[in-house]
Amino acid sequence: MAWAYFILFIQCILVNQSAAVETSKLMEHSKASFFESLHSGKTSFVYFGNEVNPTIALFLEHLEKSADALEDYGISVAKVNCTKERVPKYCSGEKVMKKVYLFRGSNVLKNFDTDTVFDVDAIVAHVLFAVLFNEVKYVQTPGELQSIERIAKGLADVVLAYVQILGLPEHRAVMETTFVYGAKYQFVLTTGGSMLKHMGVEDPSTLQSGLWFLHCKDVKRRSDPCHYTPLKRPLTTLNIYTFLQLMEAPLVTEAHAHPSKVETVHSHLRMPLLFLFTQADTLALDRNTAESLAWRLRGEVGVVLIHREAVADVETPKDINAAYRAPGEVSPVKFFTMRNIEEVVSLVREKSVPYDQEEDQEEEKEDWAVLDVLDDEVAESVYRDRDQGLDLDLILDLTSDTFISAVTGFGHTVVLFFVKWDAVSMAFMQSFLEVADKLEGVVDVQLAGLDCGEWTDICSSERITVFPTVRMYHPGQPVQTYRGMLGSEGLSRFIMLARISAPVTLSSEDEARSFLAGELYHEHANLSSVRVLGLFSSSPDTGKEVFEEAAKLLRGEALLGLLENTQAEKWAEDYSVKLPVMLVSRGPSSHIEPHSIFISTAEQLVSAIQSAVLDSFPELTVENLPAYLALRKPLLLLFLGAGEERGDQSEGVRGELRKLQSAGKMDSYLPCWMHLDRTPSGRVVLESYLGSVPPLPALVLCQLDSAGEVFHYPPEQPLLSETILQWLQRVDNKEEEPAGVILDEEWGPPVPFHDFLSVMDQEAPGYATQKMPKRKMGEREKREEVRGKEVHAGERETQKHKPPQSPAPHEHTEL
Repeated sequence: MAWAYFILFIQCILVNQSAAVETSKLMEHSKASFFESLHSGKTSFVYFGNEVNPTIALFLEHLEKSADALEDYGISVAKVNCTKERVPKYCSGEKVMKKVYLFRGSNVLKNFDTDTVFDVDAIVAHVLFAVLFNEVKYVQTPGELQSIERIAKGLADVVLAYVQILGLPEHRAVMETTFVYGAKYQFVLTTGGSMLKHMGVEDPSTLQSGLWFLHCKDVKRRSDPCHYTPLKRPLTTLNIYTFLQLMEAPLVTEAHAHPSKVETVHSHLRMPLLFLFTQADTLALDRNTAESLAWRLRGEVGVVLIHREAVADVETPKDINAAYRAPGEVSPVKFFTMRNIEEVVSLVREKSVPYDQEEDQEEEKEDWAVLDVLDDEVAESVYRDRDQGLDLDLILDLTSDTFISAVTGFGHTVVLFFVKWDAVSMAFMQSFLEVADKLEGVVDVQLAGLDCGEWTDICSSERITVFPTVRMYHPGQPVQTYRGMLGSEGLSRFIMLARISAPVTLSSEDEARSFLAGELYHEHANLSSVRVLGLFSSSPDTGKEVFEEAAKLLRGEALLGLLENTQAEKWAEDYSVKLPVMLVSRGPSSHIEPHSIFISTAEQLVSAIQSAVLDSFPELTVENLPAYLALRKPLLLLFLGAGEERGDQSEGVRGELRKLQSAGKMDSYLPCWMHLDRTPSGRVVLESYLGSVPPLPALVLCQLDSAGEVFHYPPEQPLLSETILQWLQRVDNKEEEPAGVILDEEWGPPVPFHDFLSVMDQEAPGYATQKMPKRKMGEREKREEVRGKEVHAGERETQKHKPPQSPAPHEHTEL
């Protein structure tokens, strides 16, 4: 099960954080490379030093270890030897320098004394605290916390963390969690003072760290309090993550089944379940009792309300109104009679085993091995299909001993590098097997798989850092990495195209015409309708070698041919172009487009070819959208629906757009179209642009600049070239009001937990850190500005942190 491998890997992170890595990520800057890193605009943590005493030597050891940890957050770690490289302003005359600087681009975010960042935990904690200064609030008084609560009510929940001293492992765990969940919750940090008594801690001197979840998002009225739930375990990454999962779980679950058959998020997270029985005539009051009890025991037990009359197999005496099930798959259900809430609270807490840190570390592997919480759509699909067997006989299972011989002794070997704990790897494995079944009769292609969790040496030598990764090996040829969609269709197309040598050497004009018309390699016409032919003269330095290298880099993505010498020179005369040149054909009846070659490197030529093969009036799909967005042109996007693609109206509109394009009126735009039946996600895009789906066809102009404005062509006007051009001119003159705005934010996975584990150092199982998804900074400021407008100056809270009241003693319920 994918989740089991996820959690076991996290355990390796937490248990072995002090182990050394074999490959250091700590850079040593020269003066030139230091200033170059500043100009890159990235975040960096740099130590400038002269002489090294024992204290500084110990600090440098931890700095080296932290380089690997901070790399996962996009932060580079470096040192500068000031005895060799005198960097102005930072290399002082002190013999032993004790300052470390955190840069974002050329700006200094903060500088630290080496005594402050004394080990790996302190370095990571302080650096993330400085980087996330807009994401986490620091408070010292209850009044400051209450101000944050007022802003958060109705918008977001608040996570309050307490640490005695900044820089401890607990501080690091909180900051790593903030990096992942900072866009979802408002994080608040405190180091004590009057805050602990405000949160109900009777003896603050006994508490080393703590965390509270303030339920503010669902508060309807500003005068209502934010109920809070404390975390009753130490502040570790796993414990905080589990706690947040529990806080997102329903307060009370209702079921029509025997308690032994009920499964909830709590049971998956190895938490006990408390079952309360109800019947139709007391259902409303029983729900109130269950909710009151759930608030008292939130984070400790899951509360389930069982409908007695709807379940035939719940055969319990009428005086039995509750049951309890301890964590574990074989734990029996114990029935009892509940007389009042306090009695049940005492019973549950007495049955809960006190937390023992040493014992827990021994048992956590077993506990977390069964964790299968469905965090995102990919993991859900893997979980749903977990019992379906995979026919692994279709692919070759590679090991360290067989890898080299397999990839060098066969025509074309396609290798899937995966890890079993990664949900995406396991989901893609099914598509990979579908391709293996489809290509079983292709004699010169073999498909193989290599588990990077087991054969770390091979994955390290091949520099595999992202899972899953597919590479195609041809003996004596460059290795190719598949960069397409993670599906069977795209991978199959890539493999079949990559079997053709690149470029195809053509010996005559007839062969060249046949190549451009799609008659040569006609069996691959459905794989790629676009073909590129490079024409080169017989004179030296024509760029032929660069074209050949670029063709090899594009192998599997496009079909490229090569014609040279006198035949190429004759063709150049026919097209009135100078050599070298490339001709682009989009099919047998299409016009051949010449593109001059003024490129000095293969990488530049690859980009030029990728741009040249793009359609001038494309149909946008999920697969090709990134390539067209890379052009950074405003999209003039025509949305079509069922029955409109070939209808007279649709053809007429596209004809009008092509007319403007032929007249050179569209050079500053990218005219394109999207069929909502073939690309269903287009309906979601259109609705997000305009707020609803208008009558189709619909013409929309999407500005991709910082403004992100969306304009909708007036549906009451005819879609003619003249009126479309007039509308575009009004938009340019700021005479049209935008119909919507594209939000300036990144779209990430539904839950980021999978992302920050997608990259790991396979050579260093003794020390690794969690890979966090990159997010734009400044989102918190935007949200706070919106929230601030909703806060009224004279608001006061009438109650503080009280859960809903249970029914009065005289009210009769089954409970």
